[in-house]
Amino acid sequence: MKISMPTSFIPKTLTVATCAALFVSMASFAAPTLKTDADKASYSIGASVGNYISGQIYNQVELGAEVNVDLVVQGFVDALKKQQQLTDDEVLTYLNQRAEELNEVRKANAEKLAAENATAGATYLAENKKKSGVIVTESGLQYEVLTQGTGNKPNPEDVVTVEYVGKLIDGTEFENTVGREEPTRFALMTVIPGWEEGLKLMPMGSKYRFVIPAELAYGNEFVGEIPPQSTLIFEIELKNIEKPSEKKEARMMGMMPAH
Repeated sequence: MKISMPTSFIPKTLTVATCAALFVSMASFAAPTLKTDADKASYSIGASVGNYISGQIYNQVELGAEVNVDLVVQGFVDALKKQQQLTDDEVLTYLNQRAEELNEVRKANAEKLAAENATAGATYLAENKKKSGVIVTESGLQYEVLTQGTGNKPNPEDVVTVEYVGKLIDGTEFENTVGREEPTRFALMTVIPGWEEGLKLMPMGSKYRFVIPAELAYGNEFVGEIPPQSTLIFEIELKNIEKPSEKKEARMMGMMPAH
């Protein structure tokens, strides 16, 4: 990670808080006195812009980009004074060039992460299927029965009510609907393939634990807190089954919709 900074600045890493401190230090501004609403509104404009800029710097440095903070501040001040050293077209060209470079880094990072997750997922699935009580379907979905209900099983067009906990294979919990006041309901045909297949195996009142390979979940997509090529673990309790005509169209909730 390379950062061009004044020699008086020693830190090797740049946090958002550090960015803000640098702006104040280099601009040599005295602490303002905010007496009127107009003062506070004016200050808020600067604070908003400063937060945005510091966030941009932090994100770029995290991706390995070189950022000269002195020149960031100088460019900001020059633009305010209408004294830019580059034309608007030149500014746009360099910003687009930087954006393309960062996108390439993001793409490479995502591909690396996906490959690592795919390898870790395959290892986890291979070990999990050896456990007592684990059943593996033809598609590769793994499940075990925690509680076996006695009700009907849902059809693809049915609307189901569930409680569930979703985790990554490292134990990171990304979704938990247990105990929510409002039930989680959705049409079964709208969810990821692993859920659709798994829920059709469950009599109402059942609680199953599923291990869903990435190809039956979100594949290469980065969805919320779920990285690409993630094998997912769910404990799902099937609370209710409704025919589509019994109630209005179910609201899509939680992480499970296929899109």
